[in-house]
Amino acid sequence: MLYLKSGFPEESELVLCTVTGVQHHAVFVKLDEYDKTGFIHISEIAPGRVRNIREYVAEGKKIICKVLRVNQERDQLDLSLRRVSEYHKRQKANQIKQEQLAEKIIEFAAKELGKAVKDLYPAVIIPILKTYPYLHPCFEEVVTAGLSLESLGIDKKIAKALEALIRQRIKPPQVEIEGTLTVVSYEPEGAEDIKTILSVVPKDGMGIKYVGGGKYQVSLIDKEYKAAEERLAATVEKVMMAAKKAGAEASFARDEKGKKQKGQQQEKSKRKNR
Repeated sequence: MLYLKSGFPEESELVLCTVTGVQHHAVFVKLDEYDKTGFIHISEIAPGRVRNIREYVAEGKKIICKVLRVNQERDQLDLSLRRVSEYHKRQKANQIKQEQLAEKIIEFAAKELGKAVKDLYPAVIIPILKTYPYLHPCFEEVVTAGLSLESLGIDKKIAKALEALIRQRIKPPQVEIEGTLTVVSYEPEGAEDIKTILSVVPKDGMGIKYVGGGKYQVSLIDKEYKAAEERLAATVEKVMMAAKKAGAEASFARDEKGKKQKGQQQEKSKRKNR
């Protein structure tokens, strides 16, 4: 990564590291996001007894660790590899990919503007980090909220070039929720009644697919989970009313994918508001 944070990471923070040395009872690493080194005791490598430390790490390997203790007087960081869950590894890896994408956009902007990356980068990141913890959340708001980079103190010409590249290369975040709609009619014209009932499902951003046995898979895509959930609830209510009017039976059940995405977006909102 192009930018190194100043100071020390906080305790419990997840950090990307490069293994620089492996000994019998310890691993030494360099933090990729800070100008710091860290230490991992063998007891923090993996759960249970570790017989051969090299089965888990090797010089040059990238690993994601959790900061256990920070001793600023000794310039010492104690880290853990075993206390990082697979979920948090994926979360941190995704954040790193997003930052790499943001940095790549700055590289493209430098080329367009005829500037050296090392000269353009500080002119962009220093104003941004006064408000945002990283580049990507700022760039994402350019796409989703129409944020002006010039309003953050970035030169007008640089801001214009960056914003054009950001809109080309960063897609607005989307959520997808799904569920199963069951509609059954025992009336003589039941098939036609069901078609009429399902006609109330809007086509814009919503899909419906017959899966058999009177069941239909309904999916909806939106920018925000709350908005998607409200649209889905309103659609289901319309279907229920249409079914009741036609003398048909109808029910709806959300699937686990939507519930999982809800949890992920709520967690993202919490992190953003910290």
